[in-house]
Amino acid sequence: MQKVKVCKKLFTSVTIHDILIAIMIEGDAMQILKGYVFRMYPTKEQEELINKTIGCSRFIYNYFLNDKIKEYKETGKSKSAYDQIKLIPSLSKEYPFLKEVDSCALRTSLFNLEDAFKRFYNGNGYPRFKAKGVHESYKTNNIKSSYKGNNYNSIKLDLKNKTITLPKLKEVKIRGYRNKEIIPSEVKSAVIKKDTGKYYVSVLIEEELIRPTFVPTNIIGIDLGIKDLIITSFNEKIKNNIKINTKRMIGLQRGISRCKPGSKNRYKMKLKIQRLYQKIRNARKHMIHDITNKLINENDIIVTENLDVKGMQKNHYVAKGLNENPISEIIRVLKYKANWNNKKLIQIDRYYPSSQICNVCNYQNKEVKDLSIRNWECPVCHTEHERDYNAAVNIMFKGLEKYMLYLEQSI
Repeated sequence: MQKVKVCKKLFTSVTIHDILIAIMIEGDAMQILKGYVFRMYPTKEQEELINKTIGCSRFIYNYFLNDKIKEYKETGKSKSAYDQIKLIPSLSKEYPFLKEVDSCALRTSLFNLEDAFKRFYNGNGYPRFKAKGVHESYKTNNIKSSYKGNNYNSIKLDLKNKTITLPKLKEVKIRGYRNKEIIPSEVKSAVIKKDTGKYYVSVLIEEELIRPTFVPTNIIGIDLGIKDLIITSFNEKIKNNIKINTKRMIGLQRGISRCKPGSKNRYKMKLKIQRLYQKIRNARKHMIHDITNKLINENDIIVTENLDVKGMQKNHYVAKGLNENPISEIIRVLKYKANWNNKKLIQIDRYYPSSQICNVCNYQNKEVKDLSIRNWECPVCHTEHERDYNAAVNIMFKGLEKYMLYLEQSI
């Protein structure tokens, strides 16, 4: 086969369906880990126990983080999570309140600490002590056992009766997933979270997914922008429709700064701020899933840039727009949804000058590096270009080249 070269002039005369080399990839079954989040409605006694478990998990995490720091300074070594778990029974004698809560949650907090150190060795920040009122949650695992021929699970999910059975808490009322009556697989673990005075449980389930046959018939290039959230190679613009009440946010921040630390009014004001941020998070999640579902359902191959978002945030001209537009999260969600639906997500090189290249004659106009230039005319073929749309078309063609090269090598 000859070396593949995509002629951009074909875009005006031939459809993408004709350009693509259709290669069928049979669908298959795969095991995936999937999370289901439910709102919990615990009783007062259960609420008290949840808060105690969160507090004890935080205490164990901080106690052994301090122990690791001291031991490393003295000996140059530190205990593993398995060695630290062996010390919990003796610690429970010194601190009897640790016996009141789920022991699995205490052990899991030590594995979380070990994971934090692994991330530190991979280049992330040093593990910090956990503070009360910040990311209040704990994780517990489903422990299986058998007695007299009967199998038992420490975590049981009953969608018909809308209840979940958790260690120490027993049955707790839940709400969510009204259209589901049963989840076929067993629960592997559960994370219980307290947020803005409400309680949630996220259950992790391993289930089988049947992926459809991959038959590429269309391709789309997307440019992730700042002015518009997404611009496609079909010149479709998707805007960030989340409206943030900035005045209210500033007012609440000023209000909490006037409150006395530890007072009830400060707690109430903090709760209002948390609820406002929760609304923004929920709206953003909903928007991300709407956009990614549309892209996955309507296209077989999706091409985007491999952006360095952290590096881009150092540029103060675009930092605010990047913080408001969840670019990294859109790419992350697209990756796993493309995998689940047997679609292809192609990421091109982040340094590819997609905005500067004319999508008709391939001329590179280096003056377009200036972000303030939104429209420009090609000095060679005199085609007028809208910056973001031109970039999306170039991204699509570059992804098409990459895909056809992959086909050439696989044959």
